[in-house]
Amino acid sequence: METWKDKTYHNLLLEAGFRQEEIDRRLEEVWNTFFYGSGEERIYFPVGEDMGYLCDTGNDDVRTEGMSYGMMICVQMDRKEEFDRIWKWAKTYMWMAEGENEGYFAWSCGTDGSKNAYGPAPDGEEFFAMALFFASHRWGDGEGIFAYSDQAREILRACLHKGEGGRPGSPMWNHDNYQILFVPGCDFTDPSYHLPHFYELFALWADEQDRPFFRKAADASRAYLTAACHPETGFSAEYAEFDGSPMSRKLPWTDDRHDWFYSDAYRTAANIGLDFEWFGIDCGQRQAADRIQKFLLEAGKTGDYHTYEIDGRVADPAVLHPTAITATVAQASLASTCDCRMEWTALFFHTPLREGKRRYYDNCLYFFALLALSGNYRIW
Repeated sequence: METWKDKTYHNLLLEAGFRQEEIDRRLEEVWNTFFYGSGEERIYFPVGEDMGYLCDTGNDDVRTEGMSYGMMICVQMDRKEEFDRIWKWAKTYMWMAEGENEGYFAWSCGTDGSKNAYGPAPDGEEFFAMALFFASHRWGDGEGIFAYSDQAREILRACLHKGEGGRPGSPMWNHDNYQILFVPGCDFTDPSYHLPHFYELFALWADEQDRPFFRKAADASRAYLTAACHPETGFSAEYAEFDGSPMSRKLPWTDDRHDWFYSDAYRTAANIGLDFEWFGIDCGQRQAADRIQKFLLEAGKTGDYHTYEIDGRVADPAVLHPTAITATVAQASLASTCDCRMEWTALFFHTPLREGKRRYYDNCLYFFALLALSGNYRIW
């Protein structure tokens, strides 16, 4: 039964004592800055009469992460024009019609649309599919690439069935353990890619033959998040093995570490919060929200964050995305039972959007937290 149709959503900002008009004004201000602010503020850039992209300002490129995030923000804010512009740019320049990754989206492109890579990042595909389903339900399906629900199902079909029947490539999910992969065909995952709240809905709206898989994937991801989040700090690693332990093996394409609590990993707590808000299912993962809020509270009060090992030891005094930490840990309040959950909610609301070159990632996660904590990140 689709009980989500009658669901009510918690407005934790209102519960924390902020007035509704303040909250509404902040949403509008953030929308205007993020999409239509000055060149030093905005993330979104329209192209021609019917396209647009979100720029990773720190790397001067366009990523499926940001494009799919932008589409999700637009459908939540009921902004169809910008949604359609972003989707058309992604489908025109990022989608791959041939080759090993046919049916997927190139994870990075130049702002001129040229592909920087010919491999996909699975978090982009899952956000594209979810945003498209929501657009279909909120605005109705159009034609061609704007037949949103058909496009969403096509993406999920590729994600699960690449490599079958002579089709080139590899799927984005491991069919043995139901876990999403860091990249197709690899043997490890990224805890922040695990979105059980999306899989619950894919189990309703994907191709009928694939619905049982996504139902199992939702259960598997909640169990995985319980294992992947440290029992004292609540931190997860950026990349992790299938048993949840940090993935510290050397990768062929980088010398960077990914076994610590760093940029990707910040999203895990936010995802746990939104999953619990939407479905109220706790398999043990909810404890991570309590733990991370307690562990980081003093740092949150001052903004003096660090890069951490997942057990909480300081690994590096520098932190690349401090605003993202405040936003995601505050969003975890939707699942937390910690007595500081409202303090985190207030800390977030008193935090401004990030400025400067590195604003892209922080402000995407800031926008999601603002939607979630105001009761406006909804199932459509």
